[in-house]
Amino acid sequence: MKLNVDGLLVYFPYDYIYPEQFSYMRELKRTLDAKGHGVLEMPSGTGKTVSLLALIMAYQRAYPLEVTKLIYCSRTVPEIEKVIEELRKLLNFYEKQEGEKLPFLGLALSSRKNLCIHPEVTPLRFGKDVDGKCHSLTASYVRAQYQHDTSLPHCRFYEEFDAHGREVPLPAGIYNLDDLKALGRRQGWCPYFLARYSILHANVVVYSYHYLLDPKIADLVSKELARKAVVVFDEAHNIDNVCIDSMSVNLTRRTLDRCQGNLETLQKTVLRIKETDEQRLRDEYRRLVEGLREASAARETDAHLANPVLPDEVLQEAVPGSIRTAEHFLGFLRRLLEYVKWRLRVQHVVQESPPAFLSGLAQRVCIQRKPLRFCAERLRSLLHTLEITDLADFSPLTLLANFATLVSTYAKAAWTPRWPSNPYLSVSSLSSSHLGHCPRWTSTPRSWTSTPSPWQPSP
Repeated sequence: MKLNVDGLLVYFPYDYIYPEQFSYMRELKRTLDAKGHGVLEMPSGTGKTVSLLALIMAYQRAYPLEVTKLIYCSRTVPEIEKVIEELRKLLNFYEKQEGEKLPFLGLALSSRKNLCIHPEVTPLRFGKDVDGKCHSLTASYVRAQYQHDTSLPHCRFYEEFDAHGREVPLPAGIYNLDDLKALGRRQGWCPYFLARYSILHANVVVYSYHYLLDPKIADLVSKELARKAVVVFDEAHNIDNVCIDSMSVNLTRRTLDRCQGNLETLQKTVLRIKETDEQRLRDEYRRLVEGLREASAARETDAHLANPVLPDEVLQEAVPGSIRTAEHFLGFLRRLLEYVKWRLRVQHVVQESPPAFLSGLAQRVCIQRKPLRFCAERLRSLLHTLEITDLADFSPLTLLANFATLVSTYAKAAWTPRWPSNPYLSVSSLSSSHLGHCPRWTSTPRSWTSTPSPWQPSP
């Protein structure tokens, strides 16, 4: 079916269109014409995905200089696959109507867990284990060692992609995750890095919210995407939760205990490196003096996760002298760890603003705000310098470093109108089995909430 949507020729791959779909297309075209933001809503099951794809693909073909790319963000892998299949039907309809194959590329991108085809990695169940194993096979220093000793473990799929995959662009067509994995097996190329490389020249990219909203991932994957791209968030009411999750860190006592083990391992590694290759630590110190931008200029395989949210101006600065050397930085992390452990010994609920937390940190263990901002990037640099291959083992310490960077970068506390402006005191029964059983005292605002142990009334 061919439609005229306010002067724009739109190919629609079905024989019938709902009136709501046509209205949806008209509103979407007005949004694109205005070069602004739009919030559009349709009931479930009325074909909003195909309507959106049909309109934007037609707009791309009519105004190639205005809209260079469509970035479609969805929540889950099944939803991503559904969008790709709708896009495949649409492209097939275009080619059937015009009688020729179009130079159009659309693809899905997901995590290594969903794209890796290496036989040693695919059996792993958890994403962080897959990422860690991938890094242990593709890091630049691992590959350099392989050049001298071919018996060392490596990833032949990434080696083939690095040698030949960048020279040959991905053929035109629509690729879901299984298509990318099948192509990777045929060519001997890594599907994950092939997809990451191909999104730069793809017409349509479909991936998760996190690739655009989570700073730790977006800085590695989406940083180079064209500014004239149209971004679509499917089920946009989930954006708030995704942003909150991306900028939140939860530390438990078990995590902190594992941090202690990480610090001891790093301490032993630093001592060993000082005895065998001290120049490596000196080179890192020089890079940190020059600034984090230079220190973080690593190959794509070395960047496991970017820093959580460091502003660009911070990356231009030199790392504070108190954490430049490896020994000083590990001592810094040890003091931070002990303070956080001490804070978790409380038996009641405590909520405070970031400035209050930083003030207590400075008073008790003499840690200032500025070096905390560099924690995540400094730890990443140290792990790279020490040539740590299995980064999954150091995820607890990475979590602590991310916490330090976040709490020191954003000092303004959040506010939500759901919180009452006037404090109140209440007593609540937590059980209906006995009148007055287990009351709880609650006081708001949440900055001072106290929950004593339950008590039983005297008989």
